[in-house]
Amino acid sequence: MSESNNDKLTINSTVKLSSGYEMPRLGFGVYQNTDATPSAIEAFKAGYRHVDSAQVYRNEAQVAQAVRAAGINRGDVFITTKCVSKTHGYESTKKGVDESLAKMKFDYIDLFLIHDPLSGTERRLETYRALLEAKAAGKIRTVGVSNYNVKHMEEIKAKGWEMPAVNQIELQPFCQQKEIVKYCKENNIVVQAYCPIVRGKMDHPVIQEVAAKHGRDPAQILIRWSLQHGYVPLPKSATPSRIHSNAQVYDFELDEEDMQKLDALDRGKAGQVSWNPVNAD
Repeated sequence: MSESNNDKLTINSTVKLSSGYEMPRLGFGVYQNTDATPSAIEAFKAGYRHVDSAQVYRNEAQVAQAVRAAGINRGDVFITTKCVSKTHGYESTKKGVDESLAKMKFDYIDLFLIHDPLSGTERRLETYRALLEAKAAGKIRTVGVSNYNVKHMEEIKAKGWEMPAVNQIELQPFCQQKEIVKYCKENNIVVQAYCPIVRGKMDHPVIQEVAAKHGRDPAQILIRWSLQHGYVPLPKSATPSRIHSNAQVYDFELDEEDMQKLDALDRGKAGQVSWNPVNAD
């Protein structure tokens, strides 16, 4: 999944998912954004065509409103939502899919993720089964997971079900989750990176040094690092200037030395800046 030199990344770059659909390689995050419509409209102006929402963010309707307000065709934008563990279960998940569609006033959702693995094996699997059925019914185009460790994905494999197309995890130089990433690569699961800019904690000398070398801001360096590793970063911001600058990462490239320096920052679990519930039973 790492970039070859022939594949020049642009803001329009996509990755083909195991479901057959194309997903834009850069996404816009709206976690903790209670007024997501203007932010998402700004993101569309900056060239993003992929927005990452969730039921628990309470802004699905705002994101959908932004698509309509921006005058973008539904087919030209990729929208993700997720169901958190307190709503897990077969019937509750089926109901939740319909509720998300009703809030967004969309005919389908591009990507629906199980938000976390905190509900235990049985409910995780019931939730996944409900999402597969919603996909078969045309309500969802692609099914994925979030914060899933290897054992959580192995549960799905053991059932003989189709594997998730995506696993969205915390992923940044200090928390690289290498075992999960390796498993995903081996199983054709695209890795989405949340907290790609370390929630703004970018004052590490190595990040500053690489940023100075390229005349870039640290966030752009971290987003570029993520893209060059083949991940799909989901930077979030409500500040228009940042929304734009976070998308301006296609006119420079990190060299091998830059990548190695950033790769060397990994601190495993100690480097996480989010809830990162990958070690759930």
